[in-house]
Amino acid sequence: MATEESAPRPADRKRGPQRGPVRAGERSLAPDLARGAMLLLIVASNTVFHLWAARTGPTGWHPVDGGPLDTAVQFAMITALDLRVFPLFAFMFGYGMMRLHRRQTEAGTDPRTAVALLRRRGLWLLLFGFAHAALLMAGDIVGMYGILCAVLGTLFIRRGDRTLLIAAGTALLLLAGLTALTYLDAAAGAAAGTVPDAPSSAEAYASPETDPIAAALTRLETWAFTVTLGGALFSFSFHAAILLGFWAARRGVLDRPGDHLPLLRRTAAAGIAIGWAGGLPAALFHVGVLDLPAAYAVETGPLFMLQVLTGLPGGLGYAAAITLAAHAMPERIRSGLPVALTAAVGKRSLSCYLAHSVLFAPVLAAWGLGLGAHLGSAAMLLYAVAVWLVTAVGAYLLERAGRRGPAEAALRRLVYGGRTAPAG
Repeated sequence: MATEESAPRPADRKRGPQRGPVRAGERSLAPDLARGAMLLLIVASNTVFHLWAARTGPTGWHPVDGGPLDTAVQFAMITALDLRVFPLFAFMFGYGMMRLHRRQTEAGTDPRTAVALLRRRGLWLLLFGFAHAALLMAGDIVGMYGILCAVLGTLFIRRGDRTLLIAAGTALLLLAGLTALTYLDAAAGAAAGTVPDAPSSAEAYASPETDPIAAALTRLETWAFTVTLGGALFSFSFHAAILLGFWAARRGVLDRPGDHLPLLRRTAAAGIAIGWAGGLPAALFHVGVLDLPAAYAVETGPLFMLQVLTGLPGGLGYAAAITLAAHAMPERIRSGLPVALTAAVGKRSLSCYLAHSVLFAPVLAAWGLGLGAHLGSAAMLLYAVAVWLVTAVGAYLLERAGRRGPAEAALRRLVYGGRTAPAG
């Protein structure tokens, strides 16, 4: 495949032993800290899918019942978390893809072989996602990122910076156009008095289902068509985030934050401001302050799409803010337990992401213990934080023992096979 980069050096054309995963001494704190914090935000944002007995609003996401504390939690999550965390995940995923590819080529692997490695990694991630959805979580995003790893890695990982930025901008323009169309559709629906009928997110995720087999089939249907295939094709903000992750990794923005402080500061300030501003109308509608026809607030409506459109700058703002915090952190805080726990999660993000579902679904879903029927938004948020802490302690113990997460170790064996030298 032709590229816009300079031709590889002779050493790059070798097909020697493939480079193994990054060694401990090569790691920068900021990416691990960002991934660890991201997992806390993800587990918090996923709580809505387990409140299966609650009455939800037009979006089908957050409950419209509960006390003042529940309402405050819902307002904060809609403004600051919903559809902001997953673009952050996509950006970090793209950043990691580029780092993996560059480590391979810098070690002498042929660039095409390194791209094939990404495709193989994407295939295994897709299979991981299938198993995750079949057993626990319809909203699994590992499968979608497996597809994007293979497709975007093949198409763009070796392209020049200009192409990456143009492609990311094109994806955002497509998303902006789609958002504009939803305003027209909502106006027509409001004039006709019609509201699209769709199941709540909890129903789509099979949380209220008491039959484990029926629940698994529902989860797989939602995962395959709505989340994985639909997300891979139409989640333009994720496409843009991954491509921007390629661009940022090529410059070492998170690995060498001291070289990029103006960019990081601007991104943090503007990104978070845009992200929160984009989520505010949906939050105000949810708590009854903003009076609009329900057609504007459904999952295919303009308020929701505005959240999606502003989710990318919000996610990038979070990544930049966490990186700035890691760069400015005094050594006594950097070496403290909270940072160690968070970074340990970041190094084992796949294992911790899957472990969250093990601690969520069987406990909360109707086909399990069914405790999700008895919790409100605030109590569920506390449960989510407790789940993250449990996985953080497990990750920290693995870190102390010098061991990878089980999912990372399995993925490494499947992707690299016996061709990689042991990592230090």
